[in-house]
Amino acid sequence: MAHEPDESLASSDWPEIVRKIRARTPARLLVGRAGASYRTGTQLDLREAHAAARDAVRTELDLQADFGTAFVNQWNLFEVSTQATRKDEYLLRPDLGRRFSHESRVKLLEHCSTGNHLQIAVGDGLSVTAVSRQVPPLLPLLCESAKAKGWSVGHTFVIRHCRVGILNEIGELLTPEVAILLIGERPGLATAESLSAYIGYRPQGTHTDANRNLISNIHARGVSTDDAVVRILNLAGRMMKLRASGYSLREELPVLGSSESFI
Repeated sequence: MAHEPDESLASSDWPEIVRKIRARTPARLLVGRAGASYRTGTQLDLREAHAAARDAVRTELDLQADFGTAFVNQWNLFEVSTQATRKDEYLLRPDLGRRFSHESRVKLLEHCSTGNHLQIAVGDGLSVTAVSRQVPPLLPLLCESAKAKGWSVGHTFVIRHCRVGILNEIGELLTPEVAILLIGERPGLATAESLSAYIGYRPQGTHTDANRNLISNIHARGVSTDDAVVRILNLAGRMMKLRASGYSLREELPVLGSSESFI
């Protein structure tokens, strides 16, 4: 059972500004102390958060368990992997997580069409927890909204032991105009459920983080699913229009929650 944070300090004694700050952030502010240490409740809360973060990193992706059979069948999801063959190797050798295995390259070319406006991939990254929580509500809305704009969307697939740099291989293999990688973020002590969307215009082998754009903190207390979809597609549209991505392209935030087209 999840442990509730220690709220033993009298909140009625806090200034209004402090109450407002605490209500808006998961940061452990003014949690009180026992001598030079945290209170017992805070210590337990921290240990629980640390355990959740470790679990998110160490857990192996399981399509059926993490997404559910109905979702996997609906989207006809299939799994490919990088050159990292196990979790320990993935954590110690980030370079292997940026390249597909030979078998996966063949599988992608067999199952996916090339040259689409968008190609969406899901990577386990450093938090399987984030992927399992955020992708099921996000992916359908993202695909439906993209198709409503008249964009072609490639067959979505899932990548085991994935690093962000795999975008380059997706670009070279499937040649989409814009590639989108939904990947689990490194978990912290505030949440282990945060997803990132890395987006690149015609990715290729020489590209680095400077050639990509990022929308991070997609989770219940961060960027909402609806807002994430609007921001992702807004960026994708600007990339297609300007034929560029990365540091040279700044995100122009739309009015979030609107269904208006931003290209």
